[in-house]
Amino acid sequence: MAQLTAPQARLLEEARVGHLATADHRGAPHVIPVCFTLYRDALYSVLDLKPKRTSLTRLKRVKNILSNPQAALIVDHYQEDWQGLWYLLVTGTADLLVDGEERAGAIESLRSKYPQYQEMDIAENPVIRLTPERVVSWGTAPSAS
Repeated sequence: MAQLTAPQARLLEEARVGHLATADHRGAPHVIPVCFTLYRDALYSVLDLKPKRTSLTRLKRVKNILSNPQAALIVDHYQEDWQGLWYLLVTGTADLLVDGEERAGAIESLRSKYPQYQEMDIAENPVIRLTPERVVSWGTAPSAS
C-alpha cells in the first residue's frame, strides 16, 4: 500500500471533487466526478442519492469494480497561469463496502467534509474504498509547500 505524504494528504482533504476512473472486464474506461474523503489510509466515495438512472448497485462504476478492481482517482487544479497547475493521481484497488464499522466511519468523514451529506439519507448506502497502491503528483500545489 502506498503512503501519502503529508502535503498530498492535505491536498486530498482540501479538494472538493475528484474524478474516479474504473474499467470493465475488457478494460473499457469509465470516468466520473465524485465527492470523496481521505479516511484512515484510503479514499472513500459513497453511492449517494443524487439523481441516477439506475439502482445504486447497478451503476457502471460498481459493476466495473466488481469485475475489475483496478481504479484511480485524480484531483487536479487548472489556472491560466500555468505555473500553478497541479494534479495528484492515486491508483489502486477498489472495492465496495456494504456494511461495517469502516463504512460507517467513511460516511461520517464524508459528512464532515460535505455539509450536503448531513441532510442526505446515506447511512446505509454502499461506499467505494480505493486503497492506494501508487501515488503520482505533479506541479506546484499551494498546500504542498
